[in-house]
Amino acid sequence: MENTMISLKHLVKKFGNQTVLKDVNLDVLSGEIVGLIGPSGAGKSTVIKTTLGMEVTDGGIATVFDKTMPNRQLLANIGYMAQTDALYDALSGKENLIFYAKMKGLKKSELNNEIEHVASVVDLKDDLNKRVSGYSGGMMRRLSLAIALLGNPKLLILDEPTVGIDPALRRQIWKELSSIRDEGRSILITTHVMDEAELCDRVALLLDGKVMAFDKPDVLKMQYKVDSIEDVFLKAEGVE
Repeated sequence: MENTMISLKHLVKKFGNQTVLKDVNLDVLSGEIVGLIGPSGAGKSTVIKTTLGMEVTDGGIATVFDKTMPNRQLLANIGYMAQTDALYDALSGKENLIFYAKMKGLKKSELNNEIEHVASVVDLKDDLNKRVSGYSGGMMRRLSLAIALLGNPKLLILDEPTVGIDPALRRQIWKELSSIRDEGRSILITTHVMDEAELCDRVALLLDGKVMAFDKPDVLKMQYKVDSIEDVFLKAEGVE
């Protein structure tokens, strides 16, 4: 049975006198990947921060696992990857993973297997003992994604996870995301990469503070009479 993992109803968020989210409606069901796309500055990160309770809404309601956000207890079941990497530069990659694994309450007995698994997904096994201060930007993104994957969270919320990651590894990461979905877990992902949007089960198009379209990629392409999600995006922007 499908459960609703995330439900956003009539979300409104203002910063000063600017209304960034005007009326956002979005849901993520168990066992699906929902892609959130939209131009820079459309409010994708704000949607994510409001979903997580990091920003308080000015209107509407965000629920995760049927509980109203913010709710600190739920965060242990959510793997979150922000757009900016929250890493400890002075520590090695492995030490960062151990620190976050303990914060997530992973048992000592699971620690090594879990770290080994997430490090291999993001292709960082050979670099785990290096200090993060010596990592490239792409390596930092990969480590942040590995941290989000720790502990098999029921819900992953990933903000631009593949920025600065090469195409071969991006494919490997999407393979992992698909298998996470097939286990009945859920993923909300923002992306600039339109061919990634095609890999999502449903795509939400955020424009002008509202979700303008939200459906399976094929349905959106039919509705907009175009061949790709990129064209849906461009056409929707033109309609605005």
